[in-house]
Amino acid sequence: MKILIIGGTGLISTPLTRFLLERGDDVTHFNRGQQQLYTTPVDVNVIQGDRTDYPAFEQQMAAAGHFDCVIDMIGYVPRDAESAVRAFRGRTEHFIFCSTVDVYRKPASHYPVTEAEGYGGLNAYSSNKVVCEQILRVAYEHEAFPLTIIRPAYTYGEGRGPIHSLGGRTTYLDRMRKGKPLIVHGDGSAFWTACYRDDVARAFAEAVGQAHTVGKSYHTPGEEWMTWDTYHGRVAEALGVPLPQLVHIPTDTLARLAPQEAAIVVENFQFSNIFDTTAARHDLKFRYTVPWVEGVRRMVTWLDEHGRIEDSDAAPFEDHLIAAWRHWEDHAVQELDKTKSRTA
Repeated sequence: MKILIIGGTGLISTPLTRFLLERGDDVTHFNRGQQQLYTTPVDVNVIQGDRTDYPAFEQQMAAAGHFDCVIDMIGYVPRDAESAVRAFRGRTEHFIFCSTVDVYRKPASHYPVTEAEGYGGLNAYSSNKVVCEQILRVAYEHEAFPLTIIRPAYTYGEGRGPIHSLGGRTTYLDRMRKGKPLIVHGDGSAFWTACYRDDVARAFAEAVGQAHTVGKSYHTPGEEWMTWDTYHGRVAEALGVPLPQLVHIPTDTLARLAPQEAAIVVENFQFSNIFDTTAARHDLKFRYTVPWVEGVRRMVTWLDEHGRIEDSDAAPFEDHLIAAWRHWEDHAVQELDKTKSRTA
């Protein structure tokens, strides 16, 4: 099959490209040619350009001719979706859009979340993905635009470190190794999942050209339903170190103390994120094959080999934050004790 990937060099699309080539597909990438982390295979055709220069992008796609399937891995804003409809209307038998499970309202109406859950969007990224899906669905419903939507959750792989309550800096791993306390939002009991990139990419590859997937949406998340405390425990296990002390800070307090670093907690992590994978298992042969502990080992091995784990001693913000929280806790207890003494 002749397949176009818009993007092609990212976390998911890199193994996706590999899987497609292994089965003999003719693969073309469209991107700006600026990705440095992952290498494009020599047998991939590359069309270089900027998909946000919409007139130029659409002209380049018209010149490229027909594709059996187009996979859009970098559609982020409504104008991307509108342009994709113009570019590929009548020029492909299948259009696969990489969306996100963050399109759903939070908290969800029930768990695990199914593909029928209502739209939400608590930040610009997820809100824009919602509108992208809506634009593409209108094209499917009114113009027979051959749409399939795949919604990954937290996807990870070599080249980056595990996320945590303060973002994604690899100082988190260094803190683990040094036994320093770690901040966890809330009481650590919200559920989270993680999925290795190859497991997600195989589902995308399986969807290509499958007519029974048109008009449908699918989840490709991890299937280990971990509380955040469990998540950190398994990272420690992967590192071969004892789990450091977990310092639980309420989400609203953390948002006030570290509004920039903890923004993702307010928008996402404070809510449970567990998703039904029945449809993807049935239609896309989705399988969760890499447990979180093994996935962390793979990430850490890559980071160590490339010298990418940052020294937490040079980034004392989390220590200052923990000290401020403990000071406030001690002060609150002292004030409450004084109040009890006066009223006794």
